[in-house]
Amino acid sequence: MRRATIAALLTATLILGGCNTVRGLGDDLKSVANAVDEET
Repeated sequence: MRRATIAALLTATLILGGCNTVRGLGDDLKSVANAVDEET
């Protein structure tokens, strides 16, 4: 259980660190959604 919690926190830190801000995360999600829409 403790390993899973640490892994989840580490993953969340890496994801949020890559986006820098919540706005950046929103922009990243929007760009992924647009890329998926273009493919379909």
